Amino acid sequence: MYNPEPINTEGVKLSSEILELSEILAKNVHDNWAKERIKQGWKYGEKRDDMKKETPCLVEYEKLPEEEKLYDRETAMETLKVIQKLGYEIKKK
Repeated sequence: MYNPEPINTEGVKLSSEILELSEILAKNVHDNWAKERIKQGWKYGEKRDDMKKETPCLVEYEKLPEEEKLYDRETAMETLKVIQKLGYEIKKK
């Protein structure tokens, strides 16, 4: 049985500059997800239908409902926290 064990990022604090980056990454996560779905033959639909390969999430990130954006934001923030936890630094040039 699979037992997920992500790296514990509890207590990792992201700076305001990195938090801004997380929103850019969240949009990019969504765009990559959407690009792959389109490549697989999915298209926009009012409600999700796996048989028809339709989903209401094939829209621009800005048009997603907040609960959908939350998944992308959490993915981006957890990735940034892991980078920091492992001792890496992200610096803007």
